[in-house]
Amino acid sequence: MTKTAKAKLFEPIQLGAWNLKTRTAMAPMTRCFADEQTGVVGEDVAEYYRRRAADGIGLIISEGIVISPRGKGNPGVPGLYTQEQIDAWKKVTDAVHREGGTIIAQIWHVGRLSHRELAGNLLPQAPSAIAAEGMIARFRQPYDTPEAMTTEDIQEVIGQFAQAAKNAIAAGFDGVEIHGAHGYLIDQFTYDAANQRTDRYGGDLAGRLTFMKEVLQAVIDAIGADRTVIRFSAFKVDNPTYMWDDPEAALRTFTDMFKEAGAKIIHPSTMDFTQVLADGQNMHQLVRKHWDGAIIGVGNLDPDTAEKALEEGYIDVAAFGRPLISNPDFLHRVAEGEELVVYDPKTHLAELI
Repeated sequence: MTKTAKAKLFEPIQLGAWNLKTRTAMAPMTRCFADEQTGVVGEDVAEYYRRRAADGIGLIISEGIVISPRGKGNPGVPGLYTQEQIDAWKKVTDAVHREGGTIIAQIWHVGRLSHRELAGNLLPQAPSAIAAEGMIARFRQPYDTPEAMTTEDIQEVIGQFAQAAKNAIAAGFDGVEIHGAHGYLIDQFTYDAANQRTDRYGGDLAGRLTFMKEVLQAVIDAIGADRTVIRFSAFKVDNPTYMWDDPEAALRTFTDMFKEAGAKIIHPSTMDFTQVLADGQNMHQLVRKHWDGAIIGVGNLDPDTAEKALEEGYIDVAAFGRPLISNPDFLHRVAEGEELVVYDPKTHLAELI
């Protein structure tokens, strides 16, 4: 790799309330390094994120942080619903801010992608009592059959998302990303195979988006639209080949809802950024046709693909995932034309570097 300039990638940007040093983001990635009993993170997590901020990453999006004990779907995931958890996250955010970085908390509820032994000895929650197919990767158990949420349950969880956003600000985070993607609870409401409700939270896609809309509005009311990101996707953990019948029509329905809810920053998530969905265009190009607000792009990006997308204007910030696990000095290596360390799950899943 030769030394090269990536003019757009290294350009500063105002994204919502945040003055970012570069048009780069660290994508949220589950690491499972919190205390299993308390959901509290330690000094190793603070150092992990500090190093990425020191490298110049513009926006760090944390690993998924659950909003309640019942929102948990893997051992060792952190929480943001107790004072002890909030206090521990302060050490992380302070470390990032000392390096001039910006960090937001990804707030998360896994819904039916869990097991009662993980979810506080209660059945997992979901829009309908339909079990997901497959196994919990780090738990080696099949997904439990969930409990269908009542209207009261739905309102309680919306309140938990709003409270988690407030807790994030109290912990020093600069904002939050709502995890509405990948087949977790919010996305389960959008997914007809998981949502067979006949009330206002079911029906066609516009109806199934009601829960996501109400969570988004509650979080915006709690901390402001300029500090809130919403992540969404077609990809489902339990159905990796799933795709909307009409991708552009579906994306238009999503973006119309985001506008109604008052969102300013969205994070369309795909496993392959270059995958063509319709009319020779990828997901982010299709989204840009219907959304003039800020877009974070993600999907196994490499620096050259990210630079081109930024230049063409259909994303505003490029998010990188696994390369940032294996390369804490990712931006330095890109700027200097140095080879990147290839991500190795056998090594890099087992340690924080």
